[in-house]
Order: sequence, then C-alpha cells, then structure tokens
Amino acid sequence: MTLRHATALETISVVVPEDAVEIFEAALGTACGTVGMFLDEATRLWTIEGVKDRGEDEEELASALALAAAVTGFAPTLRRHETASEGWLARTYESFPEQLVGRRFAIRGTHLTGPATPGRIALTLDAGVAFGSGEHGSTRGCLRAFEGIAHRRPRRILDLGTGSGILAMAAATLLHRKVLATDIDPWSVRTTARNAALNGLGTRIRAIRSDGWSNPAIGGGYDLVFANILARPLCGMARDLARRLAPRGTAILAGLLDSQAHWVLAAHRRHGLVLERTLHEGRWTTLVLRRRVRH
Repeated sequence: MTLRHATALETISVVVPEDAVEIFEAALGTACGTVGMFLDEATRLWTIEGVKDRGEDEEELASALALAAAVTGFAPTLRRHETASEGWLARTYESFPEQLVGRRFAIRGTHLTGPATPGRIALTLDAGVAFGSGEHGSTRGCLRAFEGIAHRRPRRILDLGTGSGILAMAAATLLHRKVLATDIDPWSVRTTARNAALNGLGTRIRAIRSDGWSNPAIGGGYDLVFANILARPLCGMARDLARRLAPRGTAILAGLLDSQAHWVLAAHRRHGLVLERTLHEGRWTTLVLRRRVRH
C-alpha cells in the first residue's frame, strides 16, 4: 500500500546561530509536524527545517517567529519550498524507528508493528503527530534523569510543558502514579491525552492547558516536576517552581543547550534549589535539582 498525504506540503526553514536554535525550533514546531536541525560545520550556523501543510497555521507560525526574534534579537529569513506529498509519510515513518532510551524505556510510533525490545517499558506515540520525540537530546536526558531518581517513588508529579506527553507517560507507567500534564499549546494538550489513551494511561494522566504555572488547578506540593521547555522561560519560572516543590522535591529541567545551563542553574539556586546531577545528550544539558530543606 502506498502512503499518501491528503494536502499539499511545504518545507520551511531558517538559518540561526547556536544560541537561537531551541527557540526557533519551538517556533517552527507550532506549525510543523516534524522539525529537524542541521549544522554547517564551516559557518557554525544551524538550519532548522520543518514540513507543514501549505497555507495552514500561518498566523500561529508568524506569531511564534516574531516572539523568537524578540527573545533572541535575531530575525532570520523564512525560506519555503514545495515538498512532494508522494512518499513523504513513508519516509517520515522510516525516520522514526524504535528509540531505546536509558536502561528501561523504548519509544515506539504507532506505525511499528513488530514486538518491542524485551525487558523495556514500551511507550507508544501517535506517529502522525509526534515524530522524533525519543530522538531529541532533551527528552532522552529527562528520561535518563528520571531513571536515576525513580527509586524515591515520588507521589505528586507534574509534567510542565508536556508536548507529546512522553515524560508523563514514563512516570505514570514506571511508578503507577497519577500525573498532571500541562502545556500552553492546546494541540499539545490534545496530543498528550491521545497518547495517554493509546498507552492505557487515560485514567492516570490528566492533561490541561496552562501558561507556565498560571492555571490554579496546578496547585503545589510536588515531589517531582519535569520541565522540558526553554532556557528563558525556565529562568522566569524559577521562583514558582521552588515554591511549588515539596520539601526535598526533585525538579528535572531540560530544553537547555550546554551553553545555557549555567544561567538556568544560577536562577534556581537563588530560590533555594540545589544541583544534584547534570546529564548531557549531545549538545543538550539536563539538570536534576532538589529543594533544600531549611532547619
């Protein structure tokens, strides 16, 4: 059977310096189902490229690019070219094989029909909307960090900026706990709920929309908070995170380039969090922090 895409596709791309990569990756992700990055070794500039339905989500894309330019001070040219629909979905499936992360997890798209790797916790993502989630260094770093603290058996768990819901699903599956998953993007909230149902976790994972900590339903007293977001928003929310963690609670922070980790760490140290562990996946850093107990 030949796989076809129902609408015309286009590839969009920007070229940016390293310190602008993460925010422009997120900007393209508002309109593209799949986003990739490529480094030009000669210029040390990154090309960020995504595939989207032609003409769709243009307002969201423009707003996200304007925000990225305002935050980074860099306004790259957005390039576009038509992408042949024929065979695109099949090629995308080929680029999303089973991803083995850490010692325990296997991330699989719904297009994979064979058995999962034995001895692993298999987490299934809807391959039509969540390509590459197990490939990104920040996701892999979070899952590895979670393996390292799972023995603490945290009870109250929050996945802030959940995206595809992969971290919430990992915690709900391994710990048999309920997890609150939030995201500013309604599409991500729907995707998380859909992926939770695919994995039989619909009763354990509650997905809601929230801009950071703004939704009163989030509350506090968390034993574990995942925050795989962006460096600047993490710094801005450091005080809220410190206040919402339970005593000796753990925060796993990611979405950080290696060059950004020091100032994210400094922002959280100012609010009483202490560094427990640093993990690296390629050029991405994951920080494991704990709330200090005052005597």
